Amino acid sequence: MKTDIDLRGLFVPLVTPFTEDLRVAPDALARLADEALSSGARGLVALGTTAEAATLTAEEQQTVVRVCAAACRAHRAPLIVGVGTNDTAAAITSLRRLAEDGDVTAALVPAPPYTRPGEAGTLAHFTALAEHGGLPLVVYDIPYRTGQPLSPGALRTLAHLPEVVGVKYATGSIDAATMELLGRPDPGFAMLGGDDAVISPLLAAGAHGGILASANICTADYAELIALWHGGAAGPARRLGAVLARLSAVLFAEPNPAVIKAVLYARGRIPAPAVRLPLLAASGDVVRRALEVVRAPVHRGQEGALM
Repeated sequence: MKTDIDLRGLFVPLVTPFTEDLRVAPDALARLADEALSSGARGLVALGTTAEAATLTAEEQQTVVRVCAAACRAHRAPLIVGVGTNDTAAAITSLRRLAEDGDVTAALVPAPPYTRPGEAGTLAHFTALAEHGGLPLVVYDIPYRTGQPLSPGALRTLAHLPEVVGVKYATGSIDAATMELLGRPDPGFAMLGGDDAVISPLLAAGAHGGILASANICTADYAELIALWHGGAAGPARRLGAVLARLSAVLFAEPNPAVIKAVLYARGRIPAPAVRLPLLAASGDVVRRALEVVRAPVHRGQEGALM
């Protein structure tokens, strides 16, 4: 039987704020977490790609999880934590450590990156994590980063595992495979969009929600977009979705999360726009364009800027 976890709605994969000298800023992270949950997010994602998890030390990763867990406890919200590795045994160890803390709702796990073990090997990897990791899993399907695509049949196989509760679907397109998955949803398996620019049509086709980096900036608007589609308000949803697609396009004009951090800094929400190498700071022109979109009217029945 499936684990009883509700993953409908918006999940914000938080950035990791740094100081100018590249130290983690836990107080700023706590504020971001509280603001996201107070603005309509269903839950948070810690240690995702947007968090620059690959550049954080083990101690820094523990700090990020601790801060996000405290915010989720205060708001009675689910916390998803990223666990990304191409070593199955190491991933199981990480999952067990997270499970021991008791604050983590599920783990977000990509197909093993770089190794490209094939679909059968990838299924064996996730099956081992499900059976031995001790945490519910959200499969992260992002082949342009991992190099390992997952067919609709593979995702359905994973959806039938009791411990697999959803997928972050970020394949870069909405195609026949997408429609096949959404046309026959599996009970207890959440389809969460992960490509920010096309989240609106994915929701229109039946997605349960999204894990959206752009929602670091405009949490309330992305939460409203999901609510509008789920409530059947197609007209307002299309209009809002078009505006948010323009925002996502400029936020991802340079490698994530450089532009998002620059906008957060410009709006006084984090102490510095700093990212760690190999990422570089966002260019001034892109940041200016992003701020222009953020300040633009939304036109959804009332005038106002994206928040």
